[in-house]
Amino acid sequence: MYHNNGDGTFSDVAEKLGVARKGWSTGATFGDYDGDGRLDLFVPGYAEIDLNNLPPSPTEAAKPGGVGQNFCQFRGVPVMCGPRGLTGESDTLYHQKPDGTFEDVSVKAGVNDPQKYYGFSSAFVHADDDKLLDLIVVNDSTPKQLYINKGDGTFEETGYPSGVALNENGREQAGMGLAVGDYDNDGRVDFHITNFSDDSNVLYHNDGDGNFTDVTFQAGLGEVTIPFLGWGTAFLDYDNDGWKDLIVANGHVYPTVDAHQWGTSYAEQLLLFHNLRNSKFEKIGAAPGSGLAQAWCARGLAVGDLDGDGRLDVVINNVDSKPTILRNTNTPVGHWLELRLVGDVSKKSPRDAIGAIAYLTTGKVRQRQDVISGGSYSSQNDMPLHFGLGAVTSVDKLEIKWPDGSSEIVAIPAIDRKLTIVEGKGIAK
Repeated sequence: MYHNNGDGTFSDVAEKLGVARKGWSTGATFGDYDGDGRLDLFVPGYAEIDLNNLPPSPTEAAKPGGVGQNFCQFRGVPVMCGPRGLTGESDTLYHQKPDGTFEDVSVKAGVNDPQKYYGFSSAFVHADDDKLLDLIVVNDSTPKQLYINKGDGTFEETGYPSGVALNENGREQAGMGLAVGDYDNDGRVDFHITNFSDDSNVLYHNDGDGNFTDVTFQAGLGEVTIPFLGWGTAFLDYDNDGWKDLIVANGHVYPTVDAHQWGTSYAEQLLLFHNLRNSKFEKIGAAPGSGLAQAWCARGLAVGDLDGDGRLDVVINNVDSKPTILRNTNTPVGHWLELRLVGDVSKKSPRDAIGAIAYLTTGKVRQRQDVISGGSYSSQNDMPLHFGLGAVTSVDKLEIKWPDGSSEIVAIPAIDRKLTIVEGKGIAK
């Protein structure tokens, strides 16, 4: 954990604060799960690896009787082992104490994952829309987990009863990345999760009361994603029409796929899906010479308006290569509004307002945006909330539900701009 020294440098304080976790961990998330005003930290564990006792090489593993008979082959070709056949690792929840240090409360809170699933991505989020932050964990090749906050410092794991543990066919998937957002503007957050090639990504619609339905193929996100191996993903309104679209970073894990006619490749294009406003998405074709037409072996993906022009841009992190910045040049584009929320720490809201929800109404459309830490794949989107407004030129209503449970109505004087809203004080001057 790197502490900002305020002079352009950082200091590693993980040991000092008690979060110097050993092992192979991935997509962490911050969230104040117990409402004490201090951000807590959840870290998924992936696999237990002993560098002095590594799994056998693909050649050895593929021999008769070797573990590779099941776990070290892809379409009959020897490849690196894992994750199946490897020992998974438990997850860790760190509770922040008043002195700024952290304590491991994983077992006490019921989120330690004794099954040792292969954890990849996570996010604290209001899944059932009470005042408490819940937790979703995306696992590789094992069931996904949804922890509902019980309000007493513990969670109930509801992956199976909620419908998010498996896909609609009752299968475990190679869960990689996670997008959280209300794509159909019904006021509830939905989940999009990326998976391995030869399988589709999955879209879970939030039906309310903590129940989710796999609507992947009905939404048009099934067949088109099967050849791709997905990683980072995000809901974003790239054309500012008031409806969240979807973007996915892709890249295979086996370089050997380029030597075979398998309909997939090591480097892969991003996928951009346009929201058709009827619970369906349409894949956007890649314009020649555009960023969508190029291929990378991508992993992380983050979204934010980097140049301040009101259009959301994308950054992707690539394996063994430099990152890629994709500038949004889409035209025409609708009006927009970007909100940076600042919580009141005296009211037990984190300063960066993680856990806050903003509801923005224009005409008959009511959008929802949540301030979320983590998600995508080992990435962090820009914290301000970006709303596309389409052709409308004013906001009818903005309601903010702050992390401390209070609600506030804020009048928006104008659009096409970035505003900072301070809890209890309105728009900062």
